[in-house]
This record gives sequence, structure tokens and C-alpha cells, in this order.
Amino acid sequence: MPAKVFFYYSAMNAGKSSNLLQANYNYNERDLRTLLFIPKLIGKDQIVSRIGLAAKAIQFEPDFDFVDYVKTFIEATPAEESGSQGKLGCVLVDEAQFLNQRQVISLTRVADELQIPVLCYGLRSDFLGEPFEGSKYLLTLADELREIKTICSCGRKASMNQRIREDGRPVARGEQVEVGGNDRYVGKCRKHFYEGLGEASLDEPDESKKRRVSDGTPPKKDANNANMDALLGSSPTQA
Repeated sequence: MPAKVFFYYSAMNAGKSSNLLQANYNYNERDLRTLLFIPKLIGKDQIVSRIGLAAKAIQFEPDFDFVDYVKTFIEATPAEESGSQGKLGCVLVDEAQFLNQRQVISLTRVADELQIPVLCYGLRSDFLGEPFEGSKYLLTLADELREIKTICSCGRKASMNQRIREDGRPVARGEQVEVGGNDRYVGKCRKHFYEGLGEASLDEPDESKKRRVSDGTPPKKDANNANMDALLGSSPTQA
């Protein structure tokens, strides 16, 4: 049976890392080796779940080539270990939304050319509801798409990721990538996600104006903020 690329996606706090570590344990229990990867921008060389599970992982940067690494790993495996014991059984990638297009294609080659299953776990969209690059291409190229479900505070399925401040209020502007956990993001249903963005859009212009007046900084315009203005039917702040 041909190896496949799987993309397990969810909103924040659905247990993606826990699922990855359970899958890793299952392969190891059957005497199969695994390779675990995590983006270097996460800032740690291990995958850690909220329930306390953890495992060492290989950090990768945007120029990392998965095919070359996996090929080298296989070639370095002693011949006596190439049977069922010691064989590479799977490649697992956490925070897969931070992959780039070239890396997603590289992972499909790991499955297609090297016949190693690839399991990717990540978010589908960012705090403005925009797709991440890695997620966009995994949704297009993965053989199997599987949702890991969690719920909004209202009881509906959470499918969106709301960025929040320390006081819990939603954020509607900022850079796409800002690493954080429960203190910075919360999974919400679509209805409450957009309600949160609307609330944040009413709150933030006044505060950002105060900051600019106090420090003399001109307003910053970026693609994310422009998209948010268009989405909520308002115009970017003019200097």
C-alpha cells in the first residue's frame, strides 16, 4: 500500500500535540523508528502537550529539506537494523502550519518516493481567519485530511483561532506569526470568532492612536491589518 501524507488540523487547544505523541508512541511500541520535527521559530527542541507528554524533536528552518534529511537517515541505518526492528516507520511534523510550500512538496516526496508515511499536525488558519502557507498547501496536497475537534465556550465546534490579550480581550491586528499558547489564543466557533474581531476592531483604533500620540510613531500599515479593515468594512487609519 502506498505511503500517504496526513494532515491533522484543528483550532487551538484541541490536543494536536497529544495526538502526535500518541501516534509516535504507537510506532515505537511496534519497534519502528520515527522522526519528529518542529519549526525552530517555536523556540524549543521538543514537542510538548498540555497534558504533560513530551518527546525530543528536530528543529527545522525555512530552507530545511525533508527529503535529504530522511534519505540520509535511512542510509545511515545499519543493514542489520533495516528489518522490522529499527526501520523508519513514520515522519511526524508538529506546528505544520509554519511549513512553506516547498517543504510541503518535499514531504509529499518522502511519502511518494521513499514510501514513508508523513503525519502533519497544525492549525488551519490564523487569528484573522486567513490560511497559513503550510496549511493551505497541506489542505491541497495531503492524501488524508482529518479534523481534531474541540469546542467553543458556547458548546459549538471550535474551528477558528482568536488571539487575545492578557485581559482576555480579542485582538484584530498584528503580525500573522506570534507564538503563544492558552495565554494568547483560544479556539472559538465561527460566530463568536467574528464577534470577537468586531469587538476588537472597535476597541483598538483608539488605543493605537493613543500610543502613536505618546511616542510619535506614525501608523503602521501591513497586509494583515489591511485585510482586517476590508473584512470589517472600515478604512485603514490615515496619517
